[in-house]
Amino acid sequence: MPTTLFDSKVIQDAVTAACRAPSLHNSQPWQWVYSDGQLRLFLDPSRVMDTDQSAREALMGCGAAIDHLRVAMAAAGWKTHVEYFPNPDSSNHLASMSFGPIDYVTERDRLRAQAIWTRRTDRLPFSAPTEWQSISSIWAGGMHGNSVRIDTIPTDLLPKLTDAAQIAESIRLYDSAYHDELHWWTAPFEKTEGIPHSALVSAAESDRVGIERVFPVVHRPERRSEIPEDQAMILLLSTDGDSREDALASGEALSAILLECTMVGFATCTVTHLTELDETRKLLQSLTRPEASPQILVRMGVVPVTEKAPQPTPRRPLSEVLRLRAFD
Repeated sequence: MPTTLFDSKVIQDAVTAACRAPSLHNSQPWQWVYSDGQLRLFLDPSRVMDTDQSAREALMGCGAAIDHLRVAMAAAGWKTHVEYFPNPDSSNHLASMSFGPIDYVTERDRLRAQAIWTRRTDRLPFSAPTEWQSISSIWAGGMHGNSVRIDTIPTDLLPKLTDAAQIAESIRLYDSAYHDELHWWTAPFEKTEGIPHSALVSAAESDRVGIERVFPVVHRPERRSEIPEDQAMILLLSTDGDSREDALASGEALSAILLECTMVGFATCTVTHLTELDETRKLLQSLTRPEASPQILVRMGVVPVTEKAPQPTPRRPLSEVLRLRAFD
């Protein structure tokens, strides 16, 4: 097992970066513990949505945090060794991580770590991405040991995604538990979690993006009016199965894709509401791989370079998500 020879600040900085990972409604469903030379990641069941009964989306958020952690540690000069689901008696113990020094830190390591801090979820319409082939080759054939497949949705099939979004909204029109959660996680009084109003869109802006989840709308002057219709490229991440391991791996692949896109200047938005319902998951299967389990959609594209980026979405204090015990 690799030996850790760094002080607590290295772990604190890396976990802070890991917690910039995206999660459903910015719920941040993770708990980290450092002890005995290992960093352990646990699912926090108190932060799993009632509408996410299998905790699939919470696990994807934790998977994204693992990859963010790996990227941050690499930039600090450490390779991360991950043991997944190490304790059969504790289903919420998702991973144990140990670390070993790497020979040198590359410029790419540094750029990936910087992307953690500039990545954000953008729910406004995008222009079509440029230089698409150069970046898509990075994940051609799959990611995370090829257990996560990445498909680009062909342009002629995008109207079917819009249909799926409308079906999802129709099914949930009178689902009070679902709407209560949306309102809770977009409440303006929360300062360390949830989706801030600055990250929400108006009704007119939402109408220009056909596959977005419908959040409570905000009232503000319409933005990005020079893009009359969303021209985003859509990726679908899928797995052969639908296990907890598959969900965690999907989150790791999602993180890798989001950071790669951020590095080349693409805006991104993760879309999961179409994989939350059996009806729309089956529709997604019909578009790409009938034998696979759809996990996540990602919108990506280009936004005006002169546009001012909003403030980063909030995160919980490190003291709430990381427990430090004696360092070896």
